[in-house]
Parts: sequence; structure tokens; C-alpha cells
Amino acid sequence: MSSISRRRLMFAATGLVAAAAAPRLVFAQAAVAPAGPFKLDPLAYPANALEPHIDAKTMEIHHDRHHQAFITNLNNFAKDNPQIAEKPVGEVLGNLNAVPEAIRTGVRNSMGGHANHTMFWQIMGPNGGKPEGAVLAAIDSDLGGMEKFQTDFNAAGGRVFGSGWVFVTVSKDGKLAIETRPNQDNPMMDGKRALLGNDVWEHAYYLNYQNRRADYLKAWWNTVNWKVVGERYAAAKAGTLGV
Repeated sequence: MSSISRRRLMFAATGLVAAAAAPRLVFAQAAVAPAGPFKLDPLAYPANALEPHIDAKTMEIHHDRHHQAFITNLNNFAKDNPQIAEKPVGEVLGNLNAVPEAIRTGVRNSMGGHANHTMFWQIMGPNGGKPEGAVLAAIDSDLGGMEKFQTDFNAAGGRVFGSGWVFVTVSKDGKLAIETRPNQDNPMMDGKRALLGNDVWEHAYYLNYQNRRADYLKAWWNTVNWKVVGERYAAAKAGTLGV
């Protein structure tokens, strides 16, 4: 075979590969999340507002893709099981045995992830200030003061094996405790409420911190919006705290 014929054959093969790949690429770009009763709220601050502690790209991927995936899953479940959207999230998560067995694990994971992340975006923000008032008094009395609290919280987050969350739970009488949950489990599954929590799945920090979870846990405190946490504490004591 001549060199010209070989070149023509190579160009033809390249064209076939490109043509075969093109429809898949167009399909992927055209994919749209299904509509439904569950919605992803926009962030209340710009994606780069938490830099340098959490970078904009991580926030965009975390919020727009990971959280959106939970919303998409829930809307798919709700097509044939609309009852999962007819009750408050906390009520569904607090009584998962009432969810049809065929979708129970999926609802546990996706609704837990939706609740966890909704809380997560809310309790962060730029210029978050410091704890004060009733929530600071609870931290002092129940968790040994801010320094001990942060040390113990970071240690608990570091001990989570694989993926999960570290929370401060709050009881109806306002008592605080540090607890962890695997995967996307949420304290509401145990009849409790999360005052605040940090996501220790790798997607929450890997772009900047790689495997240095401890560094991420320490830096994360710079993103906490203590005004919102104080409001959540008051709502928890009043019995009105949602997710």
C-alpha cells in the first residue's frame, strides 16, 4: 500500500471515530434534570465567597452537580411515589420504614443528602463572625468551650471512615452533642436535629486539600456563619427547625 493510500485510510478512520462519538457528546450536553417537587435553592452568596478556605470550583461542583444529583433522584422517585414530597423532609427521614421498600435506600441516601447539603450551604458564608448569646453559652456548658469544641469536632470528623458527616446535634431542650453519621445519613433519622455539620466526603475538599482532611477541617471554621447558627439554635429550642 502506498503512503498516500495509508494516509487516506487513517483520515477515513479518524472521521468514523469522530462521527461515532459526536452523538454521545451532544446527548450528554442536552441532558436536563427532570422537573418535580424537589428544587435546588441557589447559594445565598457567590461561589468564590468562601475562598481561600473553600475554592469556587469546589463550591460549583459540590452544589451544582452533587446536590443536584440528589434532587434529580428524588424527583425520579416522586414520579411514582408522590407521597415522599407531600410531607416535610424531617418527617420522611424520621420514619423511613413508611417509605416503600423498593425505594427506601434510594430515598434514605438522596433525601439525607438533600437535607445535609441544604443545611451545609445555609450555615456557611463570608464574614461569619463569632458565636454569641445562647448558642455560645450552650457550647461552653455542653461542649467545654470553643477551643475544646473545635478540637473535638475536628477529631470526630477525622475519624469518619470513608465518607460521611460530622454534626453538632441539638435536642429539644437545647443540649448540644458532637456526632458523626456515615454516607448521607442525617440526625433526623434518629429523631434529632443538626445545629451545624461539616461534609467530609472527599468531593467537599479534594481539589484544594487532596487527602489532607485535617487541614480542611481546621480551615472550614473560617466559613461558618454564626448568626445563622444562632438562629438555628433558637429554632431548635422552639421546635421549628427544619433541615
